[in-house]
Amino acid sequence: MPRFRTALITAAAAALVLAGCTTGPTGGSAAQTPANAANAGAEADPAAYPVTLTDVFGSATITKEPRRVVTLGWSDADHVAALGVAPVGAPKVSWGGNKNLSTDWFDKQLAAIGGTQPTRFDDADGNPVEEIAKLQPDLILATNSGITKDEYAKLSKLAPVVAYPKVAYGTPWQDSLETIGKALGRTKQAAEVEKKTVAALDAAKAKYPQLAGKTFIYGYIAPTDLSQIGFYTPSDLRPQMLTELGMKNAPFVEERAKGSKEFYLTVSSEQATKLQSDVFLTYVTEDSEVPAMKKDPLIGRVPAIRSGALVATKDQKVGLTMSSPTPLSIPYMTQLFVPLVAAAADKADAAR
Repeated sequence: MPRFRTALITAAAAALVLAGCTTGPTGGSAAQTPANAANAGAEADPAAYPVTLTDVFGSATITKEPRRVVTLGWSDADHVAALGVAPVGAPKVSWGGNKNLSTDWFDKQLAAIGGTQPTRFDDADGNPVEEIAKLQPDLILATNSGITKDEYAKLSKLAPVVAYPKVAYGTPWQDSLETIGKALGRTKQAAEVEKKTVAALDAAKAKYPQLAGKTFIYGYIAPTDLSQIGFYTPSDLRPQMLTELGMKNAPFVEERAKGSKEFYLTVSSEQATKLQSDVFLTYVTEDSEVPAMKKDPLIGRVPAIRSGALVATKDQKVGLTMSSPTPLSIPYMTQLFVPLVAAAADKADAAR
C-alpha cells in the first residue's frame, strides 16, 4: 500500500491508511508545463556536477543541473521548494491539505520562489509511471517514499532516480534535505535551511521545557476495534520528531521494537497497563472517540490516557505537520502541534 505511512486514520482496524502529501491545482502536460525551476536568489553550483547518489536500490548519476524535477516522496516536494526549485510533478496530498489540495506551507514557499503549481498525480495504487513519463523529468526524487524496486527500474529509464537510503518512508528530514541538496547542486543552501530549521526546533524546546525527558507513545486506536492498540516505532518519523524535541520513546516501545524493521506494531488491549509513558498521542476522526477510549475497560487503563496526558489529534493539518516533517512544515508544527504536547506534559506532571 503506497500510502501506508502518514496517518492511521480510518475507523476499521485494517485501515492503517496513512495519508501523505496533498496536491495543488492540476498542472498541464509536459508540452504545456514550462521547466518549472525557480530560484530564491541562489543558483545551483555548476561544480556540483557530475554527482552520484546511492540509495537502497542502486545509484544515480546526475550530470548537470536538473530543470524538470518530479518528486515521489511525500516530503520531497517540500525539500525541493525549500531549496528554491518548484517541482514539475508531485503526488496528491489526500489527507491534511488545504482547499486547493496542497499544503499551506508548500504554497507559501512556492509563491516566495515564484514557482507554479506542479502537476499532481495519484499514487494511491503506486507511482503512475506513464503519467510521470509525460512530465519529461530529468530527475526523480523519492528519498522519503515507498517506491518499489520494479517502479525504480521503470522510472530509471526516464531519468535518474534517487530513492530512500534505507527504510521506506523512514528517511529523517535532515537526510532528505542533504541528499536533495546534492542532487540540485545546492548543498550550501541545504546547510542554511537545516540550520534555520534546527533553530526553530531549539526555540520550541526552550519555550516548552516541560517536554525534556518526557516519555511518549505515539499510537493509534481504531474506534471500531478497541481490542488492540497500535504504536509507531522509533523508525517512524513521528517519534523521531518528538525525540528531536527532547522527548523519549517509552521503554515499552523500545523493547517491543528491538530488532524490528517495522514502523508500526500492535498489542492486545489487555496489555494496556504495560503501555507506561508520560504522554500518549493518537489520531481521532470524531470528538466522541476520546470519551469512548477513556470509558473502555481496557483502553482506559493506558496510564497516560487515565491521567489525562492525552493528545488526540483531529485536525488533519495539525497531524500532517508531524507525519512527514520538512523544513517547510516544522515551523507550523512548532506552532500547531507542540503546544498540545506541552499541555499533555503538564498534565503528566500534575498527575504525579
